[in-house]
Amino acid sequence: MRIVDLSRELYHRTPSYPGQPPIIHGVWKTHEEARAENKGVHGNSVMFFSMPDHGGTHIDAPRHFGERGTPIDQYPLENCIVPGICLDLRHIAPKAEITPADLEEAVKKCGSPVPKKGTVLLCTGHHERTFPRKEYATDNSGVNVAATEWLARQGVVHFGIDSMRPGPEGMVNVLVHKACLELDITHIESLCNLETLIGQGPFEFIGLPMKWKGGTGSPIRAVAVFR
Repeated sequence: MRIVDLSRELYHRTPSYPGQPPIIHGVWKTHEEARAENKGVHGNSVMFFSMPDHGGTHIDAPRHFGERGTPIDQYPLENCIVPGICLDLRHIAPKAEITPADLEEAVKKCGSPVPKKGTVLLCTGHHERTFPRKEYATDNSGVNVAATEWLARQGVVHFGIDSMRPGPEGMVNVLVHKACLELDITHIESLCNLETLIGQGPFEFIGLPMKWKGGTGSPIRAVAVFR
């Protein structure tokens, strides 16, 4: 078995989505402080974090798209361990729209069909090209509404991308989110290391969210498992 980590590292002030709270990570108690409390016998260090539920590599809950959507604590865990394929879309220009034709061609080159009740990961090369520079927050390519509809017709439960949003920055991205609500699918954002999956064939995707009550999304530890 081989496991490929597809998750961004989390650290203090790691890039977060524009307009959302920063990711804060710090020391709450050091080993020295804890030892002093325990009269020098032993000390357990503790750290703390504060972040939006859309920080780092994360899955959007349907609640993110609209009030009637399912919150993350009620999102089916069956959708978090699914078959997957990765498509090579690195030739798509920054800020450009990924179309149904682009997806169809990429699936042909992949050599594996889109898995029913599975996921499709879109390797645009954006993370590798831009992270952690400011362009990471603005210059991504992404699917348009027609491509989102195409993915839904293939029977996926979600799709993932190596950028902070599923569509290009602007109204296209807003409409892609709206389409996901209407199509009853969702997406995973801020993946990384997707280049490792190109040409490797199908895999098992695992990305389990935290159980935030009423949450609109959650960070996940996303991995691809080759058995």
